[in-house]
Amino acid sequence: MIKPRVVITGVAGFIGSNLADFLINRGYQVVGLDNLAYGMESQIPVAVEFHKIDITDIKIVNYIQPRDVIFHLAAKNCINDCQQDPVDTAFNNVYGSVCLFEAAVKKQAKKVIYAESSALYEGSTLLPTPEAEVKPESFYSVSKYSEMMFAKAYAKHYGLCTTALRYFCVYGPRQDYRRTIPPVMSAFIIKLLRKEKPIIYGTGNRRRDFIHVDDVNEFHLQCIDNEKTNGEVYNLGSGENYSVKEIYQAIAKKLNSQTQPEYKPALPGEAEITLADITKAKSLGWQPNTSLEQGLQGLINYYQETGIPWKISMS
Repeated sequence: MIKPRVVITGVAGFIGSNLADFLINRGYQVVGLDNLAYGMESQIPVAVEFHKIDITDIKIVNYIQPRDVIFHLAAKNCINDCQQDPVDTAFNNVYGSVCLFEAAVKKQAKKVIYAESSALYEGSTLLPTPEAEVKPESFYSVSKYSEMMFAKAYAKHYGLCTTALRYFCVYGPRQDYRRTIPPVMSAFIIKLLRKEKPIIYGTGNRRRDFIHVDDVNEFHLQCIDNEKTNGEVYNLGSGENYSVKEIYQAIAKKLNSQTQPEYKPALPGEAEITLADITKAKSLGWQPNTSLEQGLQGLINYYQETGIPWKISMS
């Protein structure tokens, strides 16, 4: 069976660069698109055919070919930043996605696999949360809801084949430590390696469903190969959750650190608890295999071995 060419938007970011590595190692030809506003070019695998371009640029159509499979991961995705600038959030996450969907239709792409978000469940109290429970509240989640509705409209009116993925707290190597509010695991590890106090927003009792990027990539492969995923939406989480304080304690123990965190006011617009109902994804034979213990140790090893960014200044 001939493997389709794969286009990844946001290829220089955390999930995008890991996905590119994963697919290249399995014999796929990968084309990467990124404006480098959030991602880093140094993270893009050398085998990727890379083009620096913004998804809001209509010229994006020039980098898509008939029968391509597209992973649309580019987005403005820091909830705090999105709350501060809803106009830019809508421009990137809604208009940018529409540009991508339009290009996919014009070039007759085989499929668009795009990132929604577990933030769509912010207003829900149903745990674990199934895919049908959509209650967005923050500007970020509203932008992803709008993206979802446009995807459905393109499917209905133009026949665009899509699969929507609602990522929970994906972690692993190359997490974006440069974000205004970095992901907790990377932020804690980097701060402790630098002998600095990590920051916990709120009491530390907010609970999150963490899923390792390697497990996410295994499901990405399902989206390429399994036609049962066409037109569907899937939660990608572990089906377990941990408090932010528990994550901090686990990391501090592994690093033999006695440093106590600094507590700051809770961030607005974030859910108190996230917990994925992954029944639908598991029905395809997928399941997360990376334990929190394994994932944390791997992430610590990654930062210790690379020395970046904990040896350099963090903004």
